[in-house]
Amino acid sequence: MISVLGTICFLLYLTICMLNIFYKKLNAYRFKGYTGLLIYLLFFFLGGLLTFMNKEELKPDYFTKKTVDYLKVMVNSEPVFNKGILRLKVKIISGYQENKPVKLSGQILLAIKTDCFKPLKLRYGDELFILAKYSAVEPPYNPGEFNFKQWLAIQNIYEQAFINQNQFVKTGRNTGNPMLRFAINWREQQVIKYRKYIKNDEAFAVASTLILGYRADLSAETLSAYAKTGTIHALSVSGSHVAIIFFALDFLLVFLDKQKALKIFKFLLICTLIWTYALITGLSPSVVRAAIMITIFIIAKTFAQNKNSYNILAFAAFCQLIYQPFLIWDPGFQLSYLSVFGLLYLQPKIYNWIYLENKWLNKIWELTALSIAAQLATFPLCVYYFHQFPVYFLLGNLFISLPLMIIMVLGIVILLPFSGKLAPLFEWIIVTTNQVLKWIAGLPYATFSSWWITLPGLILLSLSLAFFVYAMAKYNKTFLFAAMLTFIIYQSVLSYDRYKAARQQKIIFFTLRKNYAAAFIQGYQAILLTDLNHNDQTFHFSVKPALDQLQVSHISIMHLKTDTIIPNFIFQNQQIIFHGYKILIIDESWNNKKVQAAGKFNAIWLTGNTTFKIQNLPEEIQYENIILDATNKDYKIERFKKNEYNYKARLQILKKNPAYLVQSTE
Repeated sequence: MISVLGTICFLLYLTICMLNIFYKKLNAYRFKGYTGLLIYLLFFFLGGLLTFMNKEELKPDYFTKKTVDYLKVMVNSEPVFNKGILRLKVKIISGYQENKPVKLSGQILLAIKTDCFKPLKLRYGDELFILAKYSAVEPPYNPGEFNFKQWLAIQNIYEQAFINQNQFVKTGRNTGNPMLRFAINWREQQVIKYRKYIKNDEAFAVASTLILGYRADLSAETLSAYAKTGTIHALSVSGSHVAIIFFALDFLLVFLDKQKALKIFKFLLICTLIWTYALITGLSPSVVRAAIMITIFIIAKTFAQNKNSYNILAFAAFCQLIYQPFLIWDPGFQLSYLSVFGLLYLQPKIYNWIYLENKWLNKIWELTALSIAAQLATFPLCVYYFHQFPVYFLLGNLFISLPLMIIMVLGIVILLPFSGKLAPLFEWIIVTTNQVLKWIAGLPYATFSSWWITLPGLILLSLSLAFFVYAMAKYNKTFLFAAMLTFIIYQSVLSYDRYKAARQQKIIFFTLRKNYAAAFIQGYQAILLTDLNHNDQTFHFSVKPALDQLQVSHISIMHLKTDTIIPNFIFQNQQIIFHGYKILIIDESWNNKKVQAAGKFNAIWLTGNTTFKIQNLPEEIQYENIILDATNKDYKIERFKKNEYNYKARLQILKKNPAYLVQSTE
């Protein structure tokens, strides 16, 4: 594939060169449209070529293609510690087979179970020896579940490994990029300063996350408040933060605009300070992206006579995609450039809707237009990725605009020597900001949540919005009609989905790691038999997304220990009947018992790691499926796999397999 794409790129480039060399002889001005098409095709295939060249799995020395005993790896990211597990990305340097080195390439997501009595300290760039035991990153097993495998694939990681603290050896060498190592260590020092000055844990977490991009442990309540008010962008060090620093510096250094030499000095000073801030944040990808964008903008502003903001934006994206083509699939990259595009194209047009003479009211309207433009541009993608829309985003963004600027400036000033006395004021502003955002998030109907749209829905909604915006900007009736037509089609798709959801009757047996869960869905309601509760992380990660996707609005959580009889659902005497679908439950209460019964069942559900042998069931009991949930031990599941052909039913294993879906009909 690489050779094919390379040949196509070469031929396209050669054709374009020939057209330019023999421009007059060929009267190539007659083919301007075709020449432009050739250039677009060249860049399209060049992007494909770069993507394949950067894909680790396709390299001949990729580590999974060779058999080795040990791997020599380098810590390729800042380690993150959570609940006794240290997670980090490692880059493969080489492998060892019978003590002979083998050159290898690739990356692994490494999880290390730490010993609480022996603190473990790893840094970016540290070299390690680990056993060559790894597995492919698991795909999502349940409907609507976050696709962790796809997310890692964007970062060129396809394998993972889980080891104990005593299963690796440090070489004592650090071979990481010196600049990145310096940046991460510098940020760590600034985090220590914040920890010293800020006493409130939540304020410390917000300050570290907002200003330094440090992955602090923010509470679920605070994260929810920022998400529900449409201000979650404030917690991600990105373009808005770098823009605040740029505008502050541009305002303070405006006196240097009088002479050309001073303007060049101003350009160098601002670029230096912005990239210094990028270093303080550990050169996180979002900050680097913003710094590149701002740097290109300043270059154009300083040296170019004619500036085109859209070309600057496109060039910044092009530079990043040349370096890392997979970024185009990254939601952060997409939302970042879309929001900036919205600010450039939409904000002036929205601002011109209303003219206000009052200076302060005009400033408020300017900020409102800014918020509307960014929200409008990113609206379809936000719904597609995050399945919610903040109703009070205007109120939230208007409120946070001033505190965010003050927090950014104060947060950086506190890091300077002899500025620690400002810490109490800094802490108070953060705490107050959080309290107000939590109040806004607690207002009635703060968010439209569980809003799931498919890829076709995303395309229709985006087209409708784009047509409408263009129609309003150009006063074009044709595009306005196209916007209305596209939106009607989108609404028709939604209505059809609602119609299907209202009539649905299905059962989902979820694939979990240690628990059991089965949802019996009737229209917009579901009975969930599970040993989880609604606060469990597993429930929110693996179960609730599927129910949200199916538009279930009412969930009744029950256990397998409680008999229940309601319309269309009977759970009694270890049996479930749901719209004619019959399930016999075999759990630990069957241990050491002799069963005398008869009946026909659609499925036998084995749970609780029961020791009852299914071969001991009377012949009078007939069944079509055997369901093993994750409460059964691995050895038992393996035994069932080996004897699968001896059973008179299909085997459904709810561990490391896709969830089992039953379309129930009466």
